[in-house]
Amino acid sequence: MQIPIFTVDAFTNRPFAGNPAAVCLLENDLDEELHQRIATEMNLSETAFIRKLHPGDDFTKSSCFGLRWFTPANEVPLCGHATLASAAVLFHIQKNTNSVVTFLTLSGELKARQVGDNIVLDLPLYLTYPQVLSEVEDLIKAAVGDMIVQDLRYSPDTKKLLVRLSDTYERSVLEELQVSAQHFLSTEKTGKVKGLILTLKGKSSGKQKGHDFYSRYFAPWYGVLEDPVTGSAHAVLSSYWSEHLGKKEMLAFQCSRRGGELKISLRNDGRVDIAGQTAVVLKGNLTF
Repeated sequence: MQIPIFTVDAFTNRPFAGNPAAVCLLENDLDEELHQRIATEMNLSETAFIRKLHPGDDFTKSSCFGLRWFTPANEVPLCGHATLASAAVLFHIQKNTNSVVTFLTLSGELKARQVGDNIVLDLPLYLTYPQVLSEVEDLIKAAVGDMIVQDLRYSPDTKKLLVRLSDTYERSVLEELQVSAQHFLSTEKTGKVKGLILTLKGKSSGKQKGHDFYSRYFAPWYGVLEDPVTGSAHAVLSSYWSEHLGKKEMLAFQCSRRGGELKISLRNDGRVDIAGQTAVVLKGNLTF
């Protein structure tokens, strides 16, 4: 059996930056366990599976497909960067003729469209709520040590904990922070945290253009110690920073070693548009 597979770096316009995702094109349904075995073999933070919904569908002409995402450990309900990568495979490699493609996913219908050099994802927007420090104190200490935490929020829909560091810190402090995410598994006692976001206010103000906020993201509960650039985390960060900055249009940067930039636009329908660029770095076939 052969399955076309691609590696796409998302939220970057150059190879070997941003966040890599593997993308598989499925002509027919795959045995359930094979999804996970392929994702484990690829060993990237996510492997995406685009599948035809009907026998007569065509990757170059159809406008609606099924989409699932797997980490090396398990299936996840939402992955932004692998959705961006999937749209890039359809638009740039398959030369899909539609201006918008729709993916049916565990997070509902997700749409992707081309706007200039960017692909824009229409994603759910997730609210955050104040989190009691005492419940997650050990986890935060494992993540940031004695650094000053300015705000603490929790997103129940995504099970992500948002930790905002003090505005007194510079971007370089977040970038250089040494995090041993494996320790999170033993220090998280509540059972409700499945992803940890560290975030910092940016220096964009008035006429001075820059990034509105910075972040790093860790998900060892899903077998991903640090995810380089994370669309789903920004579906949480977007609502938080929009509220605190009073802005609906924002530019974000995720400060992993690879790094990546995301353009954010909150919509009036309670969702968020997250735009980014991509670089296709590998084309081939899985053979088994």
